[in-house]
Amino acid sequence: MGTLYYGGESTAVHIEDRALAHLKVVIATKLRRGESFTVSWRHPDDQPRGRSTVWIHPSIPLRFVFDDPEPAQLSRSWVEELASSASSSGGIMLIAEHFDTESMDVADDARQGSSSALA
Repeated sequence: MGTLYYGGESTAVHIEDRALAHLKVVIATKLRRGESFTVSWRHPDDQPRGRSTVWIHPSIPLRFVFDDPEPAQLSRSWVEELASSASSSGGIMLIAEHFDTESMDVADDARQGSSSALA
């Protein structure tokens, strides 16, 4: 289980490592462009029922912490789906992964700049 720290060390959001890795790619791309947006998610079963939304802005501190020391293999379709929702008026809605056979290499993506899937 990874952790997203937003707006300081006291605000911690626990997100499964693989989902957090995908979210990180999309958030980093949007913030690099100076864009603000929201991220929403449903509360896990072990928390009170409901959902949360945070406003992501380039000036607010943000840190991603992963439990797994190895980077996750990313799904291109999941990144594209999250990126598409990030550009909508509703912002990113963290959704479950739709498994596919096409993955993307984070190192390849970093060498090429931002992915066309995140444009």
